[in-house]
Amino acid sequence: MAGINKPVALHWLRHSYETHLLESGTDLRNIQELVGHNSSRTTEIYTHVSIKSLQQIKSPFDDL
Repeated sequence: MAGINKPVALHWLRHSYETHLLESGTDLRNIQELVGHNSSRTTEIYTHVSIKSLQQIKSPFDDL
């Protein structure tokens, strides 16, 4: 047994899959194709960006 005490839904696993793809560098448009969304806006809603990913963004102003 996995020892997971919280309810888990397949829908949440799909969110996680899309988020991990995005965080590993997969282009949003490619994720859209993989999961079969008609609109990239839908893919944007279902992908979540972690704080760690946001902290790794380098500002173009840092090079000035």
